[in-house]
Amino acid sequence: MAKLFFHYSTMSAGKSLEIIKVAYNYEVQDKQVLILTSELDNRYEVGKVWSRTGFEKEAVTFNKQTHLLELVLHCENIPTSILIDEAQFLTKEQVIQLTEIVDKHNITVMCYGLKNDSFNELFEGSKYLLIYADNIKELKTECWYCHKKAIMNLRFNEQGKPIYSGKQVDIGGNEKYLPVCRNCYKNVTHFKQPK
Repeated sequence: MAKLFFHYSTMSAGKSLEIIKVAYNYEVQDKQVLILTSELDNRYEVGKVWSRTGFEKEAVTFNKQTHLLELVLHCENIPTSILIDEAQFLTKEQVIQLTEIVDKHNITVMCYGLKNDSFNELFEGSKYLLIYADNIKELKTECWYCHKKAIMNLRFNEQGKPIYSGKQVDIGGNEKYLPVCRNCYKNVTHFKQPK
């Protein structure tokens, strides 16, 4: 039976690597997989799911206007599974379309994304995936500054100082965001350079 999954975490927890791994496992079983990613993610190359470990996979991009149900039903080969990276950028309507893909077309959909932004507000896609997903799983990583579990994304400005307000979407990687625990989110005063 098909299900809608939402795997969430902070940044740097291995969401994209998990998608690449799952896609590989399905493909060696000759299962048809459709990989989607947001066109907003331009950190590496638009149209690819990529991991900081160096692995990458071709993907179809989506934006706020993409009708996901139509996209899937117009595929040359209807997929048995759909893997979505950067799922926080989905709209409410797109999440509802994913439920139709699962419920009416028996296609498993696995979404991976951030739960909350760097100001600790839910992204639209994450909010509705938390409401509509059949299965919700947290992918865990450690705080960049201590050994507690990271539950927040701390954004830094170009001078290495924490930012606690501004626009919700500001694409970046380890040069701009670090996964942190609640205590370090409130108390860190400077950027700790990634190696």
